[in-house]
Amino acid sequence: EEKLNLDDSQWEDIHVVTGALKMFFRELPEPLFPYCFFEQFVEAIKIQDNATRIQAIRSLVKKLPRPNYDTMKILFEHLKKIAAKESVNLMSTQSLGIVFGPTLLRPEKETGNMAVHMLYQNQIVELMLSEYSKIFG
Repeated sequence: EEKLNLDDSQWEDIHVVTGALKMFFRELPEPLFPYCFFEQFVEAIKIQDNATRIQAIRSLVKKLPRPNYDTMKILFEHLKKIAAKESVNLMSTQSLGIVFGPTLLRPEKETGNMAVHMLYQNQIVELMLSEYSKIFG
């Protein structure tokens, strides 16, 4: 309910805005990709055939609760625009996967597989950005 003045100089630094966005998603009671879907998304990203992998991710995305789906579609559309300007901002789909993967998608309980999970989290976000139209279209 706090009123923000986006003309305030504190918002001029894009890193502040990005940090606030990441913090918002990190502090949600449950990640944007709900805990109960974590393993399913990990299994889907492991599929070797690219077309089958994309279809599996698309199918999972369609099963998400409506608020999660709607938020995800808007967020990934925005991140896709950022990746399209990679030559200026140096943020590729891979970089965005590294930055947003662990924030948007995580297991409910951390296990010893943290490094492996991080790799899959990054790959899932990267695939969803690079194949946005096939997944959300």
